[in-house]
Amino acid sequence: MPELFVELLSEEIPARMQRRAAEDLQRLVTNALVDAGLTYEGAYATATPRRLVLAVTGLPAQSADKREERKGPRVGAPQKALDGFLRAAGLASIDEATIESDPKKGDFYVAKTLVPGRPAIAICAEAIADAVKKFPWPVTMRWGEAEPGAIRWVRPLTSILATFGTENEDPDIVPVELPGVPVGDTTVGHRFHAPDRFRVRRLEDYKANLEKAFVVVDQDRRRDQILHDAKDAVFALGLELVEDDALLTEVAGLVEWPVVLVGRFEEAALALPDEVIRLTIRENQKCSVTRDPATGRLANAFIITSNLVADDGGTAIIAGNERVVRARLADARFFWDEDMKKRLAVHAEKLATVTFHEKLGTQADRVERIKALAMEIAPVLGIDPHYAADAAAVIKADLVTGMVGEFPELQGYMGRHYAAAHGAPEDLCAAIEEHYQPQGPNDAVPTARLSVVLALADKVDQLVSLWAAGEKPTGSGDAFGLRRAALGIIRLVLDNQIRLPLDDGAFKGVLNDAWKLWGGSDLDNAWQAIAARDNDPATPRGASERGIDKARGPVGELADFIVDRLIVQQRDAGVAADTVRAVRSVATTVDLVDLVNRIAALSDFLATDDGANLMAGYRRATNILKAEEKKDGVAETAAPDRAALVEPQEIALFDAVAEARTAVAAKVAAEDYAGAMSAIAALRAPVDAFFEAVLVNADDPTLRANRLRLLAALRDTTREVADFSAISG
Repeated sequence: MPELFVELLSEEIPARMQRRAAEDLQRLVTNALVDAGLTYEGAYATATPRRLVLAVTGLPAQSADKREERKGPRVGAPQKALDGFLRAAGLASIDEATIESDPKKGDFYVAKTLVPGRPAIAICAEAIADAVKKFPWPVTMRWGEAEPGAIRWVRPLTSILATFGTENEDPDIVPVELPGVPVGDTTVGHRFHAPDRFRVRRLEDYKANLEKAFVVVDQDRRRDQILHDAKDAVFALGLELVEDDALLTEVAGLVEWPVVLVGRFEEAALALPDEVIRLTIRENQKCSVTRDPATGRLANAFIITSNLVADDGGTAIIAGNERVVRARLADARFFWDEDMKKRLAVHAEKLATVTFHEKLGTQADRVERIKALAMEIAPVLGIDPHYAADAAAVIKADLVTGMVGEFPELQGYMGRHYAAAHGAPEDLCAAIEEHYQPQGPNDAVPTARLSVVLALADKVDQLVSLWAAGEKPTGSGDAFGLRRAALGIIRLVLDNQIRLPLDDGAFKGVLNDAWKLWGGSDLDNAWQAIAARDNDPATPRGASERGIDKARGPVGELADFIVDRLIVQQRDAGVAADTVRAVRSVATTVDLVDLVNRIAALSDFLATDDGANLMAGYRRATNILKAEEKKDGVAETAAPDRAALVEPQEIALFDAVAEARTAVAAKVAAEDYAGAMSAIAALRAPVDAFFEAVLVNADDPTLRANRLRLLAALRDTTREVADFSAISG
């Protein structure tokens, strides 16, 4: 079957756009082909710095014929209506239409026409042209003396190669019509090694001929080749490559014919922190660094990926890269030496000149808030509050250093190294770097106690102060990363098993204090003051402006927000949201560790046969109870009377519920939730037997009421660990 082959040749496409561009080309063209009635067997798309490539295989020679029906006017309609119908349907006379009947509307005309299929090559031409015109580049440009309406591309589009045909015949050129862009069946190879044009038939000979012309077409193959050659080169030197996946992908998008070379820099530069060396070489020259396997420290060799085979074996290329790296490392050394002239406490004084948020003051103001919060959290983790405050005073100091100004991603990392160089305690050095963690769902979580204290204080301040300033997330927007801060709090608490209920005790105090540090009111009686501020036009910080729910209060709102993040985290771990809500609704406090332990026990229980069958019995019981309570207009709260029960199955259920309730209460008090679930599981058999033998709605009203109370007791017993009614299914 025919293959469509397309190459869009242009000037260099930015590396970060290439993979997405190849995917977009495939999507736009194949969707257009399918919409036009063409099926296909497979598609392949790739990119190099200069070209987007697409091959669509297994296409038919033309689209299938289609039968179309067009409903017309009623029989007997005015001639003008009939004439309009004939023109729209493409009929010569009304005799070519058929008459159909509708029981309600009577007889009407219908035009039934056969629309013949179109040649696939014509459909392909339109699909390619439309794809080029609609291509979703992040940025585009015009070039040359482009007329109004001329196409735009990310870089000047120089030619289009488009062919259509079968394997055993010469393909036809697809007649793509785009102003100012030549279309044919030829392309060029490497810009310097093979600039002459050559003819292309299909994807396979295209790849083979480009390989001879010093172009590796496939993105992943270029990437793998660079990695393989780099590892071989450094292995020969007794070193290891420091792999950088993002850099490798970027470099593969910068070259069409990768040639790996090794450069060197002065060993004296190795006195700089490893990450400074790596970033300097990576950001300035797109080169990878190496390490000495014997020491684990960086070596003074780096990997260059050239885009050509140099006549001198790469000597000039290596020398040029070494010259730039040498200068950049000298700059980094200058920043290091200048920064080291002051201790972090002195650098921290400049934080007063750096704005954190227009409503929240400077970074120095933020540090003061973090210090106060650290003093509140520290005792819970056995840290001296004053030591925690002293540590908090310098955790942001490296933000104003020259090195972090050059490489913002080194915040925390440089602070750790500056502190260590000045002889600070190891736990303080580690905390300066680790207090930013975790920054995402896959980032490491600190375990050192001081690091955890400062990380919690940092994230609580970020969440609460920005919430108070009216920067709550809306929809998918979260400009200040408050969802990430909430997730960070969750992971810090769970991974370190910290018992800090969000809405009670120490952590409630922390949230209260965080709010007061900015809001300035005691939250035990806050809402009267906030309401007064709302009515004061001279005070722009009222609750309504902040978007605060007065009914819940900020601590309750923040606790709910964190629990919502917990639901998302548990969902990502495979736990249903209603399982989390079933536990949350019966928990007396929002203790994240306790909630997750309950969730795990409930999830395990529901996965068993006992759990599934008991859930069925529970739903039957609560459905009956709910219906009868609604009918009676009153909820059943009284305890059932064992002496008033008559059937052995209901007496057995009464005894089982009483025994389970005692056992569950004891297990929950001991936080043995698996044991509590086991006690509840013992109710499965008596519940099943009860519904097999007992009629709840007995004629005797006293007996009926007692049986309903028994079902209410069953419901209340299960609610000791979870609200089973919240679980769907």
